[in-house]
Amino acid sequence: MFSKRIKFNTALAALLLSPSLAFAHMGTGQAVGFAAGLSHPLSGLDHILAMVMVGVVAWQLGGRAVWMVPATFVAVMGVGGALGMMGIAMPFVEAGIGLSVIVLGVIVALGVRAPVAVAAGLVGLFAVFHGHAHGSEMPAAAAGMAYAAGFLIATAALHVVGLAMGFGIARAGDTKGVVVTRSAGGAAALAGIGLMTGLI
Repeated sequence: MFSKRIKFNTALAALLLSPSLAFAHMGTGQAVGFAAGLSHPLSGLDHILAMVMVGVVAWQLGGRAVWMVPATFVAVMGVGGALGMMGIAMPFVEAGIGLSVIVLGVIVALGVRAPVAVAAGLVGLFAVFHGHAHGSEMPAAAAGMAYAAGFLIATAALHVVGLAMGFGIARAGDTKGVVVTRSAGGAAALAGIGLMTGLI
């Protein structure tokens, strides 16, 4: 069962990353946009932590949540990105991003098992803030669709990292796995507090 899940995650990652090949021979604006979008989620600790925690939360819930929670984040993030690209203002974006790291970290640390719909709704709410931040910071020379494809693929890849971490931790056994997972969640929550207070 575990090996099947690893194979699924590997195939999913390959599928998500494969569109990068299609951008290899496109125009300057598209190439710049895709590269900028791909690197943007990786340029901030807040984005990385939140997106990896989404994957860990999905793993903790199991079942349909393994794909539904990350898929919801990516889909809603695209909406938030479009709002940012269009210059539509949204309040509390930075606070929402910081809060997402804290809340998702606490959920992982406490092993909270919410219904899948509730978890998807929560990550969807946070995704709007992350997406808006990415969209509003799009470089002037970038092509919008290529930029969006870049940051959505990078986000999905970070979710896969979180899922893989969860499945990897599970191999350590119930007791050790729980300790490692909850410690990781606690560390993410503390980092989120540090980011919001300017200590990090």
